[in-house]
Amino acid sequence: MDIVIANKSHSQYAANICECIAESAKVRGTGIAKRTPEYIITKLENNNSVIALDGDKFAGFCYIEVWGHNKFVANSGLIVHPDYRNRGLAKKIKEKIFEYSKKKFPDAKIFGITTGLAVMKINYELGYRPVTFSELTDDPVFWKGCQTCKNYDVLTRTEQKMCLCTGMLYDPNHKSNSKKDKIHEHPYNKKVLQRLKNIKQSLFLKNKKS
Repeated sequence: MDIVIANKSHSQYAANICECIAESAKVRGTGIAKRTPEYIITKLENNNSVIALDGDKFAGFCYIEVWGHNKFVANSGLIVHPDYRNRGLAKKIKEKIFEYSKKKFPDAKIFGITTGLAVMKINYELGYRPVTFSELTDDPVFWKGCQTCKNYDVLTRTEQKMCLCTGMLYDPNHKSNSKKDKIHEHPYNKKVLQRLKNIKQSLFLKNKKS
């Protein structure tokens, strides 16, 4: 299995990547911003993504988005092909794109929003911390990308302050953001994040139906 910085030679996988992202969201029943093959290709051509390949077979993917004049970076679209799940590949891809992001944008804060507990755990172990949406980029283009998510109305109802997703942030200038310090000082608690997710779903989805 090879996990490499992607380039335009990988454009042949763009449609497959989008299909995997959409199908994964459908199976999980979660909201997700839709991606188009054309958008994915721009990430490949700009060397702002990593791809996992088993020979010439697509196995996984993740890309970089840049906001606020390089002040913020998001690692988005993390996906693993169904044939390669439950092997720890998602974590390896996330680690690769994270280290690449720090190298390419050393002064940027790296953030993400997700409903997936597995992704939250990976982020936490890398040094991310849960934050309010106000600590993330205020670039309207980023939040516009949420319009295709089925939970977008939750974001608008709360005036972009919160949603079912949890915001997580890695600040390169934070004094305790290393993986070692993070695990030692603030052990990951899956039950706490699951409880938070359940509360959000109960609150926001109940209001949505009323």
